[in-house]
Amino acid sequence: MKYMLLINSGAIDANGAAAECGVEDWTAYDKTVRDAGILVSGESLADLVTATTVRVGPDGERAVTDGPFAETREVLGGFYVIDVPDLDAALDWAARCPGARGSGSVVVRPVADFGA
Repeated sequence: MKYMLLINSGAIDANGAAAECGVEDWTAYDKTVRDAGILVSGESLADLVTATTVRVGPDGERAVTDGPFAETREVLGGFYVIDVPDLDAALDWAARCPGARGSGSVVVRPVADFGA
């Protein structure tokens, strides 16, 4: 079953990167996921501190604001889509992710299979 791991950072450094893990942590995790043969896709998002949100009101009017959500300090830093047997396996992989450390978190969501 496919699961998306949404990687949120609660603390960022001066360069806009996750403060509690380094490039070497991500490189090692990336290699482990690839070597396990479970990686479907994954990307790191550029510059954690910039984002733009679009909302369309009932009248069809588009509203564009800076940032993902004004009321949160967490920012979405990237994602992995993995293909593992079940939720327990997905949770194990999420716990290994450097983004789950410290103030970060990894949200695990099953990917909908509309063909099933």
